[in-house]
Amino acid sequence: MNSETATKRATRAKDVTSSDAVDTALRLWVVLARAYGAVAKQAERDIARHGLTGMEFGILEVLHHKGPLLLGEIQRKVLVTSGGITYLVDKLEAKGLVERQECPEDRRARYAALTPDGATLIRKIFPAHAKVMAQVLSGLDPQEQIAATKLLRKLGLAAADETEE
Repeated sequence: MNSETATKRATRAKDVTSSDAVDTALRLWVVLARAYGAVAKQAERDIARHGLTGMEFGILEVLHHKGPLLLGEIQRKVLVTSGGITYLVDKLEAKGLVERQECPEDRRARYAALTPDGATLIRKIFPAHAKVMAQVLSGLDPQEQIAATKLLRKLGLAAADETEE
């Protein structure tokens, strides 16, 4: 930990000692969790129309935008466990949407890539899903969305700093 990070943590620690600060933080956590739950429910509902789970859609989406990736790279991008990524890729393979490919540099590693059917499906459903998500998030205007993104990124980075101790 560098001195700048230590200073930031010490400043935050001083700021959270009052009961008002604790109450405010807990209120934020509840509101954040409820907002996430409401948005995630809408996303899952839209994705389910296509016979996919949110995680399956996330894998198709990342492969659509990034191209073939090692399973470990996908795992980190969609935030699942190593066992989870294997299970999900197996399911997508069984649906004919993803295929595994050999990694020439490491015989133990495997890439996942979209099949032609998978590429066709995600090209078809992603634009409509993006519009659904824009509608779901339209409770904030574009400037508020930018501000919320910055604040939530700051919150996430600070929380990640705390877990690194």
